[in-house]
Formats: sequence, structure tokens, C-alpha cells
Amino acid sequence: MRKPSKLVNLTIISVLAASSLVALSGPAAANKAAVPKITSNAPAPGAKRLHFKVGPFEILPGQNSIDFTRGIPQPKVDGFVTAIRPNLRRADGTIPAVDVIHLHHGVWLNFSNKDATAATPERFFAAGEEKTATILPDGFGYPYKTTDRWIFNYMLHNLLAKKDVVWVTYDVDFIPASSKAGKSIIPARPIWMDIQNGGVYPVFDAHKGAGTDGVFTYPDQAVNPYPGKALNEWTVDRDMVLVAAGGHLHPGGLYNDLWLKRDGVTVPKGSAKPGSPDTAHLFRSNAVYYEPAGAVSWDVAMTVTPQNYRVDLKKGDVLETTVAYDTSEASWYESMGIMVIWAADAADVKGRVTDPFTNVVRTKGVLTHGHLPENNHHGGKPAPKDFVNALKLPNQVEQVTNIPIENFVYSRGDLTVADSIPTVKQGQSITFDNSIDAPLANGIWHTITACKAPCNRSTGIAYPRANADVQFDSGELGKAGPPTANRLTWDTPSDLATGTYTYFCRVHPSMRGAFRVVAQ
Repeated sequence: MRKPSKLVNLTIISVLAASSLVALSGPAAANKAAVPKITSNAPAPGAKRLHFKVGPFEILPGQNSIDFTRGIPQPKVDGFVTAIRPNLRRADGTIPAVDVIHLHHGVWLNFSNKDATAATPERFFAAGEEKTATILPDGFGYPYKTTDRWIFNYMLHNLLAKKDVVWVTYDVDFIPASSKAGKSIIPARPIWMDIQNGGVYPVFDAHKGAGTDGVFTYPDQAVNPYPGKALNEWTVDRDMVLVAAGGHLHPGGLYNDLWLKRDGVTVPKGSAKPGSPDTAHLFRSNAVYYEPAGAVSWDVAMTVTPQNYRVDLKKGDVLETTVAYDTSEASWYESMGIMVIWAADAADVKGRVTDPFTNVVRTKGVLTHGHLPENNHHGGKPAPKDFVNALKLPNQVEQVTNIPIENFVYSRGDLTVADSIPTVKQGQSITFDNSIDAPLANGIWHTITACKAPCNRSTGIAYPRANADVQFDSGELGKAGPPTANRLTWDTPSDLATGTYTYFCRVHPSMRGAFRVVAQ
């Protein structure tokens, strides 16, 4: 058994929720004393660390598109994958700052296997900018053959208006099948759980004020999230033992939960899902924020299950995942909630296994990494040389009904250059038009997203954010399928009260603007 390392040199940590199932009174129920340990970075016994990279990816100005590539590097012999650790690097090996370029999401798929929970090739690893590693417990591994064909689905996000070149790297801990260690490995199978499973871009919006006491749980508190089949559930297809799990969410996210339903049973006290007495809690993957401002940036790490995690699953049980976001202070658009779990056939697993319908599954999660230096630029400092204060500017003389967006600038009222504010009379709307930027390169898609006035501080991973008292958001203006809104224009709400409204682009947050509504 590998020993966990110690968590050191952390100045500010927000652990949002305890590691076992507890009742939260809201996001303020943080337990800063219960900082999870960081698991060992050493390879499993008998494993070697292989270094792979895919690229180069030429990152165009403002890029935020979804794509995939085939024929990515793989191990050269049959064997077992025991861990995967992702990153994003330039040619000189440096890691770009998250507020410059980041891996919005990456999914590694095995084209040779069918996915357990969706009509896709087998999804066996995923990462977002939180860069959570997949680490299987000692003695377990993902079976690999040289005939397997891996492909990589990705969304690389350039927050700036200049080109760059990056590679996606992935370190694979690998045990050859022919080795002594390889002969005793128990095969483990990836099970992809997702609140919008099967979607090309599986996202949802968590609006400010939604939910209960500042916490919005999806899909439980959403209105008609699934018009048809519930996409966050999967029926277990054989007797298995769950051996590993870890969550993925976006800034604003608090935790992913994993549940198991078995008809006709009674769940132990303290473990049942509220309102579902036959549904037991299996694991909570907590978001541990190193961000000084709290749960508002990518400066976060997710807890995963420890080495000794073993939970019994029976054929016919129903697995379910949910995700919670902090909506007390801001809205979070295009959010995700994914839980990748690993299971082995029950007949292959020896030793103690917890039956979740007999005993409460009590698990202290661990982290796969601490604070990452690429998250050091938080933003939110005074920036008078970069942005004006819209609240102090006069009205524009002429009424404005149209604001074109060009070259990363809101042509009227852009806070980098404005000396007056576009003005519209109450009851009327302003049309924002992204027809110029949207067709460029592989698409430059902007949003008009409300932020708290004057919204003129320095850009970083934690600023600006969608925290205005009056919320609005245009979606990504473009016609290219996900992640765009499939429109080039957007109108401001016609029922806005008089006042000055500031906004930013969620895709390129250094873009800021303002408009004003005046009385008739």
C-alpha cells in the first residue's frame, strides 16, 4: 500500500462539504480544518510511468471549439493502466496560466471498446482544468491491448486575442501484462456517470438564487431536466464491486454525489437520499478550493476515493449522479457534473466489500494534487488603466439600438475605451451583433453576461463573474453547434429597470461593457 503525502504550504483553503454525507446549511458550511490528504504520486507496485503528448494544437485567437483527434500515442505492449495524469504545455515545457489558455475539457476514448453507459466508444479518462488524476487502487488496472485505438476529444480555451501553440500531455502508469505484477492485476472497468450523459456538450446553467440556501443541486432542483429518459442514471449490468470514483465540475461547483438505488430495500439511517428511501449514498467528491475568493475559479482540486474503497453493486441496481453549485453569489453557465467510476467483476474481488444497503458507506476522500501555480493570477485588483468606471460616465446623446462586436471589442460602451455610455429608453432593447467576429478562424464566440457594476477590476481566474443583482446572459453568440447558442444576435431584456448595467464575455473575460436604461 502506498502512503499518502502531506498537504503543505497552503495559505487559503475552502473545503465545501464534509467527505461523508452530511446536511449542509449552505456554502458557508465549509470545514476548513478537514483538509483532505494528497495521495502519493508514486506509481503502483510494478508500474512504469510513460510520458505521452498529443499535438501540437495551434490555438487561434479566442478559440473555444470542440474537436477530436485520432491515433494518439499509446503504450507499445499489452498491459494495464493504473493511473493517468493530464496537463497542458507549450513547446518549452511551461504550463500556460489558466487565465490565458486552459483545457476546458479533454476525454480519452478507446475506439475498440463500447462505452458502458452511452452509445460512444469507451470513455476511460477525462480531465478539466482542475486536472484531477485517475488513480486506481493497487492491484487493479484498466486492461489495454496494442490493438486498442485511442482517440482524444477536447475543448481548448484561449481567453486572449492572440495565437498560441500547446500540447496536451498525459502521464500513464502502466504494468506490462507479461510482467510478474501484470499476472495478478484485477481488471477494472470505467463507468461514465454524467448529469447529461451522451450529449456532445453535456452542460446546464445554475442561476444565482436557485436552489435552497444558496446551493443548487442538478438535476434534482431543475425544472424538467429530462423530457425523456433520465440521463444521470445507469442500470448495473452485472454483479460488480466499485473500487474507485472521482468527480468533475466547473467553477462554482461544490460537490458531485454518487447514489445507488435498489427496489424494495431499506437504506441504513443517515445514508438515504432525501425523498428516496431505497437509494443509498456511495461517495461525495468534494471541491477543495485554494481560491481566496471561494468557490469561484479553477483553483480547485476534487477529492477521489482512497485505496481501500470497495462497494458492492448488484445487477439491476441503478446508479445515479447529482452535482451541487453555489448560487448564493453568482450564476454559473455551461456547467458540468461528471463522475467517472471504476468497477471490477464481483467474482474477482477478495476481501472486505461494503454492502451499502446494510452499512453506511463512510469514506474520507483524498486529493490527487494541491494548488497549481498556473492558477496564481486571481484578478479582482483595481485596474484604472485598463477599464473605466461606467457609473461615472455620461449618457450618449443618441439612443442606441444596436451594438456590433468586432475584434474582441463591444463597439459602443466598451469599458477599455468608453467616454460615455450607450443609452436606451425603458421598455426598449439593445441588439448585440457578433456577425463580424463569429465567422473568423474556427469561430470567435462572445457572450454578454451581467456582472456587478462597475465590473472594472483586473481580469483573472476569479474575476469578473456573473454576480450582478439583475442577471442576463446571451449564450455564446455563433452558429456552429455546441458550445454556441446557434444565433449571432441577442437582445437585452425589455423589462429592465432604469440604471447602469455592466457585462462581460464569459469566454474572453477581459472584454467588458456597459449600457444604461433611462426613463421614457
